[in-house]
Amino acid sequence: MDNVWNIVLAAVSTYIIGSIPFGLLVVWVARGKDIRNIESGRTGGTNAMRAAGVLAGVLTAAFDVFKGVAAVWVAEALVPGVAWVKVAGALLAVMGHNYSVFLIEKRAKGGIRLRGGAGGAPAFGGAIGLWPTAGLIIFPVGLLVFLLIGYASLTTTSVAVVSIIIFSVRAAQGLAPWEYVGYGIGALLIILWALRPNLAALREGRERVVGLRAYLQKRKQENEKAEVNRSAKVNSKPRQRGQENHI
Repeated sequence: MDNVWNIVLAAVSTYIIGSIPFGLLVVWVARGKDIRNIESGRTGGTNAMRAAGVLAGVLTAAFDVFKGVAAVWVAEALVPGVAWVKVAGALLAVMGHNYSVFLIEKRAKGGIRLRGGAGGAPAFGGAIGLWPTAGLIIFPVGLLVFLLIGYASLTTTSVAVVSIIIFSVRAAQGLAPWEYVGYGIGALLIILWALRPNLAALREGRERVVGLRAYLQKRKQENEKAEVNRSAKVNSKPRQRGQENHI
């Protein structure tokens, strides 16, 4: 019976840990703004960066990653040695992040909803909590996706996809329980559900480009604008000379 209560306590605790809206807190302290009223309205690191700058985004992401790690630690402390409890705790942290009990709002058409992020950072933290070395694989892959492919939704999704691959290989080698593969699959499903609007925009070619691609596109636009301005100045000179000759 004690074990049952510990499992319940682990479930509640890990969900609450995940629900802490660090993005809301960081942006409010940094800029005095409500992140829910800015851009996507999500409380994750990407939107915090848009709302309050790079440092706010990095701090938010770091805190959100720690939520996933802490959830695994708490689950292990309360129910030691049970893999599925750690997996459930990590997934509940992701759920709490996406649907925070601290961010309850009324819908315009009635009812309530829970606000939050997309789940990438706490999912990353959960993978680290289950196997710390996973972070050394997931982070560079996610960074490359962010910089080169340039879509935040694919970057977030890559965290779960790479987790599935890592834990599948380790489970096949007998180095980790198969429940950890379930963690990657569960995290992927939660993230995909949260990113439905982003993925629809991606299919339609409307999702905002980020990372290196965004920088290169901005430079290209600036160069094209500068070239147009130079051409306009060059073309205006003959007209000016012509007008001077008629004076």
